[in-house]
Amino acid sequence: MATPYRKDVEVDLTWDLTRIFKNDQEWEKEFAKIQQEIAELTTLKGKLSTSGTDLYENFSKILKVSREIEKVYVYSTLSSDQDTNNSHYLGFVARVQSLYNDFSAATAFVDPEILDIPEKTIEQFKKDEPRLAEFAHRLDTLNQKRKHTLSSDQEKIIAAASDALNTSENTYNILTNSDMEYGYVEDEDGNTEQLSDGLYSNLIQSQNREVRKQAFDTMFATYGQFENSLASTLSGVVKAHNYNAKMHKYHSAREASLNENGVPTVVYDTLLAEVNKHINLLHRYVALRKKLLKINDLQMYDMYVPLTGQPSDHYDINKAKKIALEALKPLGEDYLKVVKHIFNDRVIDVVETKNKATGAYSGGSYDTDPYILLNWEGNLDSLYTLVHETGHSVHSWYTNHSQKYIYSNYPIFVAEIASTTNENILTEYFLKNITDPKTRAFILNYYLDSFKGTLFRQTQFAEFEQFIHESDAKGEPLTAEILNQFYGDLNQRYYGSSVTPGGQIAKEWSRIPHFYYNFYVYQYATGFAAATALSNNVVHGDKKQLEDYLNFLRSGSSDYPTEIMKKAGVDMTKADYLENAFATFEKRLNEFESLIGKF
Repeated sequence: MATPYRKDVEVDLTWDLTRIFKNDQEWEKEFAKIQQEIAELTTLKGKLSTSGTDLYENFSKILKVSREIEKVYVYSTLSSDQDTNNSHYLGFVARVQSLYNDFSAATAFVDPEILDIPEKTIEQFKKDEPRLAEFAHRLDTLNQKRKHTLSSDQEKIIAAASDALNTSENTYNILTNSDMEYGYVEDEDGNTEQLSDGLYSNLIQSQNREVRKQAFDTMFATYGQFENSLASTLSGVVKAHNYNAKMHKYHSAREASLNENGVPTVVYDTLLAEVNKHINLLHRYVALRKKLLKINDLQMYDMYVPLTGQPSDHYDINKAKKIALEALKPLGEDYLKVVKHIFNDRVIDVVETKNKATGAYSGGSYDTDPYILLNWEGNLDSLYTLVHETGHSVHSWYTNHSQKYIYSNYPIFVAEIASTTNENILTEYFLKNITDPKTRAFILNYYLDSFKGTLFRQTQFAEFEQFIHESDAKGEPLTAEILNQFYGDLNQRYYGSSVTPGGQIAKEWSRIPHFYYNFYVYQYATGFAAATALSNNVVHGDKKQLEDYLNFLRSGSSDYPTEIMKKAGVDMTKADYLENAFATFEKRLNEFESLIGKF
């Protein structure tokens, strides 16, 4: 079936962006106004520290402009994503990005100027100006960085060196996205194609083992040619992370990264300890995979092929919405009211059309709907994606309608929790209502693979990140040989004796862009585990646990992430929530083993 043009799609299946701006002319008018406001913000330098009233009013002016920029940004990016070949809206996106840069430059003085105000003076400002209570948490988070903030002149020197410090990451991106070319492979139908990241993701799930092996070998043969260069770029980024941490008086790059979001390092330590404590569950699942695939020499390229056939059920968008509304009932009528608005009032762009942005996401601003982009395929994955992105959007809705703008952007540490909680609630719904063994087996396999790929795999990545940063901090070189050896051994420890040792997987570190993000990936694992605990509270708990969860959705960034999670019923500084997740995994693994043995 040919991909349709946008003009041929029913209007109810497209999002309505006129609720953001009626037309492009209205956007242009707002854009011009913001340009003028940004120019005026530069005059505020030196006026934040004169009194509590000046701090409140001038900081409020800056927040107002930031809020307005978000709105023009959302209109431009959503308009562009409808047709990525539309040069008109590509121009809008470029102009807004430039606007953001102008805003950042015009307001670069804000944090340093506030930090130059003595703590006692800040406290007096709060007494003199009661409205500053609005900014209390923002000022506290800034104050926590006081001992890690250098003088203005020193910070300027480090900022000026940022281009040089980012060279390794930029080189990696250019090398892997532009210069690196993969070889050719054959798909299941015998067609020869040049391998790409997207094609690799499909072929590695092929039922034909030779197709999987060829894709895997071709991918890593290419990365292997550049492994010394890639070891150099990764080493350069790690050195930059460690340098910045040392200059800002942190004990480690890990502490510096986690402190940015107010997350204590015990959260990281607890994650690694608990995953290693329960690693036998992954070994058991991998052993089951080996048995079901009837393979004597299980390889890492056998790790992604589905163990059950795809269910025959087809879901059009209306059927999917109906199931989603049923599944999400445990979240209560108020939650469902927001879901119905998203489903019924053109907040979702459903159909894959010519030149439309790929994938799926939830996007919006404080003053817009939380729009969802989909590329509907009508399978179970599409249904899960709908529920996942709806989780993001309702989270944004609750936050935007409960918090002042300053606290409306929830931190990345909690960003995936609401969406994954929704996925888990859908899984609970299916397991409660589906009796067909093959469909149940597919649902269980879907969950188990998600758990494997998120909680176990991302924690494996987190261990690798810790190793490379600690090694560099001790002055040890990060050569390709050393990275291959450690990663290969780490991978073997995670997946166990059922996987044949050795092979190209030792080079996998070279193709993971997240290793350049500075202790980012652990949040996928902690978020997945927290979502498991929260979904259990919502589905099997009492009214207070539900209200605690809804309050989490309302919290935005009004407190430190771990404190927000504690109020929701999950203390991420302790092991309980992880043990809860592993218990759920084991329970579903038990049922999957039982079901699969009956086929």
